[in-house]
Amino acid sequence: MTRTAHGSAPAGKQMLSEQVYAHLRDAILRGDYAPGDPLKPQDLAKEQGVSLAVVREALVRVVGEGLADRLPNRGFAVPAVSDRRWQEIAEARRTVEPVVLRMSIERGDVDWEARVRAAHHRLARTPAYVPEEGEYYSGAWSEAHRVFHRTLLEGCGNPVLLQTFDRMWTASELARRWSAHRDPGRDGALEHRRLEEAALARDADTAAEVLVRHLTQTADALAHPAPSSP
Repeated sequence: MTRTAHGSAPAGKQMLSEQVYAHLRDAILRGDYAPGDPLKPQDLAKEQGVSLAVVREALVRVVGEGLADRLPNRGFAVPAVSDRRWQEIAEARRTVEPVVLRMSIERGDVDWEARVRAAHHRLARTPAYVPEEGEYYSGAWSEAHRVFHRTLLEGCGNPVLLQTFDRMWTASELARRWSAHRDPGRDGALEHRRLEEAALARDADTAAEVLVRHLTQTADALAHPAPSSP
């Protein structure tokens, strides 16, 4: 009995930390916080009805995913749009992902082709925006988007490369959501369709070229000022 009582406190704290982390992550990705906004542990603890220790644990996890910064002597904040990291992540993705895509096209079997087609179909049929989720991409679309890009690379058959993709994808999620409103004329659906077509046609050169352009446009949208509102 004593052991259960002692073990319940850490388990309860872990559950609270998980809840606060999920709330905070969703709020940042949904656009509840603007780029550069402070994330004040005291305010979050009061808002969520939890201890500072629970909030700090959740904030450290969000920082680890690249969705927040830990600032020396200034607490936590949402990263800035102008942060150099977005360009560095984009450069890393442009270096790694086209190579993995070429491997995938070379090695992928018929089952891989079927998964690519299915993943693209789901992405094309999922609404990018829903009013109740704020101004950024919907959660369902973001997940369909991730699955499509990952499925394109899964034919490579190398789990280490796919884990590298997973880390870079999470790190760039915030930049991806911000960039949509800074390049409203972009036709992402067409870019995805061209990626699918080139991959299934086993045209590695075209697929790699389309992917590089696709990744570059996201980074470029953040590197240039947002268009003025009418």
